[in-house]
Amino acid sequence: MSLQKVRVNVFQNPRYKKSGIKSYVWLLNKYNINPTLDGPYVCHTHVHHQGKYGTPPGVGGRSSVAYKLQKKIDATSSGGSSATGTTGEVGAQDMQNDALYLCPVQIGTPAQTLLLDFDTGSSDLWVWSTELPASLRGGGQLHNAVFDPIKSSTFKKTAGSTWSISYGDASSASGDVGTDTVAIGGVAIKNQAIELAKKMSTGFTEGSGSGLLGLAWGNINTVKPKPVATVVANMISQQDIPASAELFTAHLGSWRDDQEDGGEGQSFYTFGYIDQAVLKAANAQPYYTPVDNSQGFWQFGSESYSINGRKFSRNGNTAMADTGTTLALVEDSVCSAIYAAIPGSKYDQSNQGYIFPANTTAKQLPDVAFAVGGRLFSVQKEDLAFADADNGFVYGGIQSRGSLDFDILGDTFLKSVYAIFDQGNTRFGCVQRSLKQQNLQAPPRG
Repeated sequence: MSLQKVRVNVFQNPRYKKSGIKSYVWLLNKYNINPTLDGPYVCHTHVHHQGKYGTPPGVGGRSSVAYKLQKKIDATSSGGSSATGTTGEVGAQDMQNDALYLCPVQIGTPAQTLLLDFDTGSSDLWVWSTELPASLRGGGQLHNAVFDPIKSSTFKKTAGSTWSISYGDASSASGDVGTDTVAIGGVAIKNQAIELAKKMSTGFTEGSGSGLLGLAWGNINTVKPKPVATVVANMISQQDIPASAELFTAHLGSWRDDQEDGGEGQSFYTFGYIDQAVLKAANAQPYYTPVDNSQGFWQFGSESYSINGRKFSRNGNTAMADTGTTLALVEDSVCSAIYAAIPGSKYDQSNQGYIFPANTTAKQLPDVAFAVGGRLFSVQKEDLAFADADNGFVYGGIQSRGSLDFDILGDTFLKSVYAIFDQGNTRFGCVQRSLKQQNLQAPPRG
């Protein structure tokens, strides 16, 4: 029976994960203290990118802000081989600001609930599992839920099938495959392929989710020797969602907008329907543009952008909508033009990205918009700043796409629109969201 309304509420990832090597370092990390008095420890900040697209190191993927405690190397104690004032790494604190949205998904019979990252830039449903090494599970490193196929009466292993995913920052995961019942927002998808992690790099074990649910097109699924159908493809073939609405939508909110009217701070996905309350709040109908899914992505024409109302042409340019990428990534000339419009901005080599003064006001920030098909959609000014970059600067939410020949419109852009991924009609829809005020408060550290 077709289900008319399937809604999945989204949980935002905790802003940081506690860790430490010794008591003093642990305390500095726990309270996010940057020492103000001279001593053996100093604090530096850098932004780490996963490197999801392109050849290594790649661009895109999740971005996190690392607050690195470092210990000064004294020339006298090192036999004079190092200059006074140089530093060596002691420990790191991984902090994320709106960098990961986690959705509850039930797998198996009886249901086991895992929090997964919904990713429109990939096509695999893979989960942390009890097949991971005992050294990880026994050592307490896997602090999140893991799927145990033995405890599910409906799980069936797929003989001979394997999967493997790797990213530009050397993070990777791989394992074997089975099928089971997957429930999302109340709809049960039967015989859905589940990719069980047997190996996983520390880049994933340090995260807060228990896996990933891919929402891109099935032709980039990594299962071998034969790719498997995605969750949305099975929803459609099993008629779990209406034939008139073979789509899903993403409404990504921000901690910055929790006080906004109309639920702007809320994050959720819908399957099989478009949330009319969102359209009413925006006082707009969706604008659609055709999707080129030949590369497996939600890719479309994006042949212009604007800064403070001045429109610039980008003949032949395309972009993809990716909920699995934290930032918005565009070509270097566009980056340069955007940050030239922000007083005091500069490119910072240590962060490998553009930064600008933290005290920049909303009035000083430019109005930036990117084309989706033939229409421009604005980025909220508050999302032009991703995170604190130390020394009175913030790291920009729009950065370089590197050598890629298309833009990646990640969460920085998607938080400004209501995104409609219409799989049945091979098109992408956008609704411009608007806020009564721009919250430029610095991202919290704890």
